[in-house]
Amino acid sequence: MGARTAADGGVEQAAGHVKKGPGRRGGVWRSAPALIGGALVLLMAVLAVVGPIIWGAAAERIDAGAILQGASAEHPLGTDNLGRDLLARVLVAGRYSLALALLATLIGATVGIVLGALPSVLPRRGARLVTGAVNALVAFPGLLLAMFTAVATGLGARGAVLGIGVAIAPGFARLTQTLAASVAGADYVAAARMLGVPRRRILARHILPNIAEPLILNLAQSLGGALLGLAGMSFLGLGVQPPDFDWGRLLFDGFTWIYVNPEVALGPAAAVALAGIGFNLLGDTLARAASRSSAGQRDTARTAPPERAGEPDPDAVLEVHDLTVSFPGGSTPVRGLSLSIAPGEIVGLVGESGSGKSLTAAAIGGLVPYPGTVTYGRLRLGGADVATLSGKELGTALAMVFQDPMASLNPALKVGGQLAEVAVVHQGASRADARRRAVDRLGHVQLPEPAKQAAQHPHELSGGMRQRAVIAMGLMGTPRLIVADEPTTALDVTVQRQILRLLREVVEETGAALLFISHDIAVVGELCDRVVVMYAGRVVEELPADRLADDAAHPYTRALVASLPDLDTDRGRPLAGIPGTQPAPARVGAGCAFAGRCPLATERCRSERPELVVHGLRQRVACWEVTS
Repeated sequence: MGARTAADGGVEQAAGHVKKGPGRRGGVWRSAPALIGGALVLLMAVLAVVGPIIWGAAAERIDAGAILQGASAEHPLGTDNLGRDLLARVLVAGRYSLALALLATLIGATVGIVLGALPSVLPRRGARLVTGAVNALVAFPGLLLAMFTAVATGLGARGAVLGIGVAIAPGFARLTQTLAASVAGADYVAAARMLGVPRRRILARHILPNIAEPLILNLAQSLGGALLGLAGMSFLGLGVQPPDFDWGRLLFDGFTWIYVNPEVALGPAAAVALAGIGFNLLGDTLARAASRSSAGQRDTARTAPPERAGEPDPDAVLEVHDLTVSFPGGSTPVRGLSLSIAPGEIVGLVGESGSGKSLTAAAIGGLVPYPGTVTYGRLRLGGADVATLSGKELGTALAMVFQDPMASLNPALKVGGQLAEVAVVHQGASRADARRRAVDRLGHVQLPEPAKQAAQHPHELSGGMRQRAVIAMGLMGTPRLIVADEPTTALDVTVQRQILRLLREVVEETGAALLFISHDIAVVGELCDRVVVMYAGRVVEELPADRLADDAAHPYTRALVASLPDLDTDRGRPLAGIPGTQPAPARVGAGCAFAGRCPLATERCRSERPELVVHGLRQRVACWEVTS
């Protein structure tokens, strides 16, 4: 939980042997809105295909003896001013109406995507010009933009389609611009620029494929809006012109007689409404299914053979085997990580910035951002595979505490209300009970005057008080595992010690396991029972915390310990450090990633990666020079 429980991401992890958990993506497609939307869209598609074939002749048949008749057994929706059957015309008009809506949506999407993607590859001045144009179009009312375009290009179906397309384009442009900006700064895009890849190729190969999914989902939702917009244009006389007709034109033709025969408007109005509702429900379902999938991970084959994982540890609260996190472009920040934590145990995960610590925590909680992909041989929490846990189960069993409590708490809501929301959502508690529990939890983490603090907004609390509130949020449930991702980095030394003591007390009282992530090896050595050292996405050493200072075996771990100043450090000499830099996730070679900075490295270290093997009591090391 930090500001939220890990389940709020709607997570699904990928593993070759794991089937979908209940209530996840399958549940989205079995929901009532999904079924209704799918049925309506399917009905409209069938109607578009068979409508003109079956009812085409009846829709065009003129009957001078049946002009402007009301509803009857022969004509359920009555007839128009030429005696043509209105129900048949409504059924036949479906093909033309849907075809025009699809065309308008494709035009709007194409223009919008191009406009929105251009700023990410154009020079700064050109990007500003395109961005300004997009902002101006977004600010202009869509209906007026459509009407202006239709009048300028000529009345009729072509003008209406162009008008609706132009009205749709700014929304697509803004969405594309936002998505492209999040991808344009990626390392693989920067590398392509450095290699001199043409801008159009960067756009087509590196940017658009990584943002295609939300754009496709927006396309489905825009179809409903385009259908309604085209019907409105035809109803105003700016769209389809006789002898052609769509649903909007039928409304226009029947409007004169609507007070005499209301049935003339019933058919086309119902068709427009049902089709619009169907496309919007289907688009919304696609969006929710995709958000759950992308907030979680894609299904991929397991990277390790089943026999390597061994038997599950029934006593472990958290058991991770062969966890890998990767991103498009060959970037793999976490590589084959394995660890386990027992009840009441505090395990420290340490390493330099960029070693993969925070992404490991995100993968455990299902919070790896799209388009990241997580694979694993085993990822179990409380004896159950994380992918099979419902959102309520995961949110109750896992609590997350992040580095910045101000980013974890909603500044617009009071602290007590945010804590109470956890109990309401995940435990089904009433508002009153959840509020009482929130105050109790705030008191439990030694926040003074908890009832008063519960009524405060986050900015009214100090940094240490906010961090205590975030920990209290994690304790609103009954967490089996607490993941604390550098929770004391932004705090002063005095408050830092208080938070560390509080975390220890919480573990001792609740029996929960704690994964404590930090780059500060001194803090980890003081708080934790066991230490796991990461470098370039891999675990290089694991050992008891009380042996960290004297018995660390891996050269990287020893270098980290040696870099810590103490009271005996000669202040006249430069602080100890580790020469060189950690390799980027996409540039880790086949051998030991630390070889380029290691004074003990041999040719074997540079060409062959060492495995993590047992080295002494409760200690494992991945180093050829230490274990050979």
